[in-house]
Amino acid sequence: QVQLVESGGGLVQAGGSLRLSCAASGRTSSSYAMGWFRQAPGNERMFVAAISSSGRRTSYADSVKGRFTISRDNAKNTVYLEMKNLKPEDTAVYYCAGKSDTTYYTVFSSRYSYDNWGQGTQVTVSS
Repeated sequence: QVQLVESGGGLVQAGGSLRLSCAASGRTSSSYAMGWFRQAPGNERMFVAAISSSGRRTSYADSVKGRFTISRDNAKNTVYLEMKNLKPEDTAVYYCAGKSDTTYYTVFSSRYSYDNWGQGTQVTVSS
């Protein structure tokens, strides 16, 4: 079983930056596709970004394109979400998610594709 632990959330002013990390432990392998989702109070959990298990393909929600970057370091079993030019509407709990995938090039943008989730980290952007 793989455990996912997010870190790096916090309070930042609009226009600022944060970097979230998601560390995987347990029975990890390089054939593990990852994604970031976020959930604001009263809203559904929404797709933010995804990366293939190889790291060669990424996908982003339109609302974060050009501002957020997802990356991974398979040697460290860690996925990152670099967030720049943050806006108040980015305020949410951010979750990382993972699933086994041996295609190495598939990205998954649906939350129903993932079977493993972290506990989330709060990101608050003040105006």
